[in-house]
Amino acid sequence: MTNLSFVKMHGCGNDYVYFDCFDKNKIEAPHALAKKLSDRHRGIGSDGIVLILPSDAADAKMRMFNADGTEAAMCGNAIRCVGKYLYESGRAKNPRLKIETLSGIKSLELEITGEQVRSVRVDMGAARLKPEAVPVNLVGESIIGRVVNIAGTAYEITCVNMGNPHAVIFQDDIEQFDLAVTGPAVECAKIFPERVNFEVAQIVNRRNIRMRVWERGSGETMACGTGACAVAVAAVLMGYCDKGTDINVELRGGTLTINYTDETVYMTGDCERVFEGLLCEC
Repeated sequence: MTNLSFVKMHGCGNDYVYFDCFDKNKIEAPHALAKKLSDRHRGIGSDGIVLILPSDAADAKMRMFNADGTEAAMCGNAIRCVGKYLYESGRAKNPRLKIETLSGIKSLELEITGEQVRSVRVDMGAARLKPEAVPVNLVGESIIGRVVNIAGTAYEITCVNMGNPHAVIFQDDIEQFDLAVTGPAVECAKIFPERVNFEVAQIVNRRNIRMRVWERGSGETMACGTGACAVAVAAVLMGYCDKGTDINVELRGGTLTINYTDETVYMTGDCERVFEGLLCEC
């Protein structure tokens, strides 16, 4: 019998089951465990699982697995929760942290009130726009407002890699958009060799955007940090918003503040502990 201690946390409703793997949890098959625990009827219920591991290059290393068991390179909402866990558990004492991910080392600044981490600002790194970096099988220096045909429908997409690949479209009314049908079609379109996260966004004004997201491997989720970054970048590139300003991106689970500069993209948002428990694996 193996007992695994865990913490359920979320950022803007994007929820994961977190395992502290510094010295107590040994996860042998994380792909299978993610599929089992993510089931919202027969498991704990989540968008996936996150392993918090020791790192030789940073304060900790984050590995995350989607609800379908696939491993993802980065998650902006999850990394904020990792920062909260490290500080509040005592594994880290500094409110400035570095976390190793498959998409590189990310820098975090924690906002702390009464020893509790309330929000986290993450330096997400530069937006990658070249088609081969997304990746997307289209020609050009970048894919900005490019009309493509997917499953018989034309979409004007902007492609951005923010640690994960994203395709963004803008609509006048995101609530009427049939994401359950279009999401899987775009995710698995042949032009995306590694599949893609798909965002449909609605411009409110130059400082505010609403969005919904279909995440590869998880379906529609309450929020996606890298997706919110991709939407803000796409809005600036399309001329809807301004570079170097705070852009509030409203998701179904909450609001993230994104600032797209010439050097990097900053993301600021909440992080909440839901509950902790012990998983008994017999």
